Amino acid sequence: MLTAVLSLTGAFVFGAADFLGGLAAKRIGAVLSTAVAALAGVAALAVLTPLVGGVWSPADLWWGAAAGAVGAVAIGLLYACLAIGPMSILSPLTAVVSAIVPMVWGLATGEVLGPLAPWALGLALVAVVLVGFVPEKGAVRPSLAGIVMGVGSGTAIGAFFIIIDQTSDESGLAPLLVNSIVTAVVMFAVAGGLALRARSLRERMPRADAEPVDAAARGRARGIRLALAGGVVNAAANTLLLLGIRAGDLAVAAVLGAMYPAGTILLAAIVLKERIAPVQWAGLVLALAAAAMLALS
Repeated sequence: MLTAVLSLTGAFVFGAADFLGGLAAKRIGAVLSTAVAALAGVAALAVLTPLVGGVWSPADLWWGAAAGAVGAVAIGLLYACLAIGPMSILSPLTAVVSAIVPMVWGLATGEVLGPLAPWALGLALVAVVLVGFVPEKGAVRPSLAGIVMGVGSGTAIGAFFIIIDQTSDESGLAPLLVNSIVTAVVMFAVAGGLALRARSLRERMPRADAEPVDAAARGRARGIRLALAGGVVNAAANTLLLLGIRAGDLAVAAVLGAMYPAGTILLAAIVLKERIAPVQWAGLVLALAAAAMLALS
C-alpha cells in the first residue's frame, strides 16, 4: 500500500515537472533546460539529504552517478519531445515504455509476474498505436522525431529505475544528490559545446533579422524560471519514487510511477488547450489501464 501511495504521488508530481520542463525547452532548448533543472535539483537535494540522513557506501554513490548519466539522456530526450509536442500524446508514450523496461528486466533476472502481465503488455502495444494515430482533421499529430525521442526517453527512464534500485535502503537521498550533480555536469557540458558551435556558425553566416533583444531576453528569463521550478519539482518527484521503490517491488513502483502523464495531460489541457482525438483518448485510457494491470500482476 505504501509503495502505491508514494509511487502514484511521485508520478503526479513528476508529470507537473515534465510540463514545466517542456515549456522551458520551448524557450531555451531541451539541453539547457535539462541542465538548469538538474542544477535546481542539486540545490533542493543538498538541503534535503542531510535532513533525511542515512549511511551510504561508495557503491551507492557510483550507482547514483550511473543513474545521473542515464537520467541526463532520459530527461533531455523527454523535454525535447515535449517541446515538439503534443505533450498529451508523447508523455503517455514515454510512460508505457518506461513501465515495460523494468518489467522486462525483472523477467530477465528471474522475477515472476502474475497472469495479468501478458494482457497488460498487449494493451500497452495497442495503446502505443492508438495514441500515434490521428484519424480526423485538426487533431494533434505527433511527429516521427517526437515519437522516436519519446521511446528513447521511456527506455532511459526505465533504465534509471533499474539502476537507482541497486542502491541500499540505508543510503537515504545521497544517490539522488549524486544523480543530479552528474546530470547537471553532463548537460551543462553539452550546452556549452552547443553554444560554442552556434556562435561559430553565426560568425560565418550573414547576419539575419533577429528577434528584438528585449523580447528574446524576456523569453530566456522565463525559460530559466520554468526550468528552475521544474528542477525542484522533479527532485521532489524522484524522492517520492525512490521511496516507493524501496517500500516494495521495483516492477510495481516503476509501473505506478509511469502514471505521470496524468499530471502532464491535465496541465496541457488546462494551460495549452491541446485537443485530442477520441481514438487517442482511448489509447491514453488503455495505457493507464495497462500500467494498473502491470502493478496488480
